Amino acid sequence: MPEIDPTDHEIADLGPKIKEVDDADELREMLELEEDGEDRPPVKTLIESRIEKLEEDDAEVDPESVDLSDLTVADIANLVRGVDDADVLREMLEREEAGQDRKTAKGQIEDRIESIEGSDDEDGEELEYVPPEEKHPDLDHPTADKQWVERLEDAEYRDMWVYCETQHGELIDVSMEMLGKARQLMDDYNDRYGGDEDGEPEDVVAVLIGDSVGDLAEQVIEFGADRVVSLEDDRLERFRHKPYTEIFCSMARAGGQVADEGHEDVDWKDYDEPRYTVFPATNNGRDLSALVQGELDSGLASDCSGLYIEEAMISNPAKTGNPGDSKEFERILHMKRPDFSGFEYSTILCIDKPFRDFHPQGASVIPGSFDLPEPDSEREGEVVEYEMDLDDDWFAVDVTEFDTLDSGIDLTGHDVVVAMGRGIGDSPTEGIELGLDLVDAFDDAAFGLSRGVITSSYNFEGHVESYIGEDRQIGESGQVVEPDVYVAAGISGAIQHKVGMDESDTIVAINSDPDADIRGFSDYYIEGDLFEVLPRLTEAVEAGELATAVAEASDD
Repeated sequence: MPEIDPTDHEIADLGPKIKEVDDADELREMLELEEDGEDRPPVKTLIESRIEKLEEDDAEVDPESVDLSDLTVADIANLVRGVDDADVLREMLEREEAGQDRKTAKGQIEDRIESIEGSDDEDGEELEYVPPEEKHPDLDHPTADKQWVERLEDAEYRDMWVYCETQHGELIDVSMEMLGKARQLMDDYNDRYGGDEDGEPEDVVAVLIGDSVGDLAEQVIEFGADRVVSLEDDRLERFRHKPYTEIFCSMARAGGQVADEGHEDVDWKDYDEPRYTVFPATNNGRDLSALVQGELDSGLASDCSGLYIEEAMISNPAKTGNPGDSKEFERILHMKRPDFSGFEYSTILCIDKPFRDFHPQGASVIPGSFDLPEPDSEREGEVVEYEMDLDDDWFAVDVTEFDTLDSGIDLTGHDVVVAMGRGIGDSPTEGIELGLDLVDAFDDAAFGLSRGVITSSYNFEGHVESYIGEDRQIGESGQVVEPDVYVAAGISGAIQHKVGMDESDTIVAINSDPDADIRGFSDYYIEGDLFEVLPRLTEAVEAGELATAVAEASDD
């Protein structure tokens, strides 16, 4: 008898429960109980999909015997990455040529062979280095001190640095989320690569800048940092572009070839710059990440929702140095972010080129993209109180008056999120009230908005106006939520919104447009006027019949 009897649960409750079951046989027993009981098609689909995923994960593919015609090009790319025997790869190439003979599939296999044996062009003419000032004598650039950017000689890069933003003297959630993800990434990194190039484990380094931030050092360690580097000054109570950038970059360069004067001999760092840097994609974090990465002569992938580290096979001659050559780059941070072209994601890589380093590999992370880790009070780490002179000119502009929010709105961690979009149309106040009514009907629900509502010129009346603010925005430039049930009312489903909610277990969309983009990634699509549909859903929730009402109203 399985631990979970699906007939005892509503459809909306089953999604997260089924995802936690890792035994295919137990899932089959659950499927039998459902078929003998209520026999609900959506529930059976959920269970069958989970069984299929588990069995796919368990299936081991033997590269020496696999039928390549059964694999996609992406499957082949993933498969050959783990093959180190060039003869096996050549046999795979022969089978592909005798079968579907796909150019892209053959290219993946050939690239892997080259990465193992080297390119045929390796004995060719060696690239000649021409200093930038000789190659481009007429170059005119407003930042003269960065006019010639080139690699450091025998540069060393180590560790993943995480900028931990604070508010009102406390860590904001995304700072803790990034620390948890960084801890996971660097643990996997050390297992995979055996640490740095000298075999020493690489660390998670947390950066704290502000007023009285040193008090947070132990908490940062509990969430995953190996080392905390902090600088306190009462002039840093509020975020300021110039001093925050100068401080972070001074920390990053301390002890290296380009260390700021007076910081060459630090005993906690013996490399040139961080290997990776991660910032929150908040208003302040976006500013700081761009400024820091620019100052450190590297690139930035902004507004990321996924990070992982692995090899990358590159054939671009700008990176390899020779046309037709392929090169495998190791220890590359793959930074996943939404693509503006549609419902796709782009993976950004920050890769060196001949005579030019691109380190740190930097990313900013959308709040809510990663799970909030559990603190470990037993963890130990190093605390560094960084010292440097802060130039008075950095504080030449003073803010004399400003408003501070007592607290923001956290939409994460709720069972249900109800979000409203531009479908509120000509009656925006009534539309928001209907959404709030639905929120109140649930035991644990939060109210969110699409960017379209926040940036619109709607006139809201009464108490409704207090619910319209950027802190309720869901999407690429707002919060990322993963509730059990996400109700999207009057939201078209642009990619910028999708990235903020598409990991929800069950998505219920209400829209009068039969071709709205959100239809493509909703579990239930109710084609109708939200002013008519929302009251019916509210009544169904209050009567405990939400699943039935949604199933009846949906035409999918």
